[in-house]
Amino acid sequence: MNEYQARQIREYRMKGVGYRSIASVTGLSRDIVRNYCKTHSLDGFGVELTANMKEQMQRGTVCVNCGKPVKQPVTGRKRKFCSDKCRRQWWGAHPGALQKKESAIYQLTCAYCGKVYESYGNKTRKYCSHDCYVHDRFWREEEGREPYVSAAQKLEAAHE
Repeated sequence: MNEYQARQIREYRMKGVGYRSIASVTGLSRDIVRNYCKTHSLDGFGVELTANMKEQMQRGTVCVNCGKPVKQPVTGRKRKFCSDKCRRQWWGAHPGALQKKESAIYQLTCAYCGKVYESYGNKTRKYCSHDCYVHDRFWREEEGREPYVSAAQKLEAAHE
C-alpha cells in the first residue's frame, strides 16, 4: 500500500464508506483496508465513525485533515492540525475557506513591468512577482537603466 492509497482509505472512512467499497476503489483487498482502519482507529460502522470523527474534530482532539490525534497545548490557541504538513495540505485543498476582508485587498501597479495586481494585506508592496523584483533590482545595467538606489541612499542624498 502506498501513501496515496492510505490517504484515500482515510478520506473514504471519514465519509462513512465501508471496507468493501474502499477496497474496490483503491484496488486493495478488503482485509488490507480493514486492518489499516483498525490500526489507525478508523474501525467500526461507517455512519457511527463519521459522526464520531466530526464530533472529535469539533472538540479539537483529532486533526481536521488526516484524523490523527492532536496534542493540545496547555496555554494559547487550540490546534486544528497535527502538523504543518497537514495544515498546508488542508488549506491548499480549501482555499475558499479563507475569510479575506475586502478592506485589506489593494490594487497596486508593479514598479518594474507596470502590470496592475492585487495584494492582500500589504499596501506597500512594489512588485507583482519575485521575477520583477530581481529584474528591477539586479538587471538594471544589462537593461540599460540607471543603477538601483535604495530608500536609505535616497534619504542620505537628500540630507546632503
